[in-house]
Amino acid sequence: MPAFLTPSAVWPIVMLLASNVFMTFAWYGHLKHKGSAIWIAILASWGIAFFEYCLAVPANRIGSAVYTTAQLKTIQEVITLLVFAGFSVFWLKEGLTWNHAIGFALIALGASFVFRA
Repeated sequence: MPAFLTPSAVWPIVMLLASNVFMTFAWYGHLKHKGSAIWIAILASWGIAFFEYCLAVPANRIGSAVYTTAQLKTIQEVITLLVFAGFSVFWLKEGLTWNHAIGFALIALGASFVFRA
């Protein structure tokens, strides 16, 4: 089995993906309900963020056996952009433009340098 397909290489990515879904909802989900009191949004966001931490912390612990800290952070940031793009379109009903796509692609290109030997 190739090294990039081992459980210790794959599970951190899966867990970071799931944690980013929780965090994106914690940070931006309340924007769909702007009529709610801000304290409700804060409490709900903190409750959702708890689950993000329950996934992100072990993902980084497990991932540190395979990836450097810089690589883990880069993986997390690229996943964040992908999750956020989907969230914007499907939850907030906001469109993505070519400017967004180009900006995200340039960030991903820059991130690829972190994984070069």
